[in-house]
Amino acid sequence: MKAALIIPALNEERSIGQVLKEIPPDVFGQVIVVDNGSTDQTATVARSLGALVIEEPRRGYGSACLRGLDYLDPETEIVVFLDADGSDVPAEAPRLIQPISEGHADLVVGSRELGSREPGALAVHQRMGNRLAVVLTRALYGFRYTDLGPFRAIRLSSLKQLEMADRNYGWTIEMQIKALRKGLRVEEVPVTCRRRLAGDSKVSGTFAGSVAAGVKILWTIARWGFREA
Repeated sequence: MKAALIIPALNEERSIGQVLKEIPPDVFGQVIVVDNGSTDQTATVARSLGALVIEEPRRGYGSACLRGLDYLDPETEIVVFLDADGSDVPAEAPRLIQPISEGHADLVVGSRELGSREPGALAVHQRMGNRLAVVLTRALYGFRYTDLGPFRAIRLSSLKQLEMADRNYGWTIEMQIKALRKGLRVEEVPVTCRRRLAGDSKVSGTFAGSVAAGVKILWTIARWGFREA
């Protein structure tokens, strides 16, 4: 099945080059880097390594992901989302794609909880927030996710059914909740979580960012949990 890779990026000049170099050959028909308003050389570095670079000046992780989807090759069947900070391991992408290509999954979430983590790769508040979110999701939907990890693969036809709308912190949990509501076949696979290659996270690296992300995630769970199917 033809797969494409979308990498949202904001001021990741020091990491995007290594991330692109680690992408396994002959896996993706397209590699799209969505520059989400960077003020450094993120876009220049990505272009120099052969990525298709798309500009999305409206800040927000969801905004970048949605923008990338607009540029997919019409023949794309699977979309993989990967962070630009080097915390994910691009070489593990086939592990996410395999359950979809074999026909027994529509959405595959890379779980950092099931995989291995470098010391300090996930802050304490990140892990606690993840655990609260997955507990609430299980209570409302009966499915036990272990993580809201950004490294994931989804069948494009299934993604279109979800009518994704969130433009910032709620993107990952919106996808996982809507997948359950739509009856998609969901799997989790273990993935490696590394420390970011450079700099601080735009979300978890600041108190304000962590609080904003946590509130949005919980609000998204509640919003969809009490909405009629």
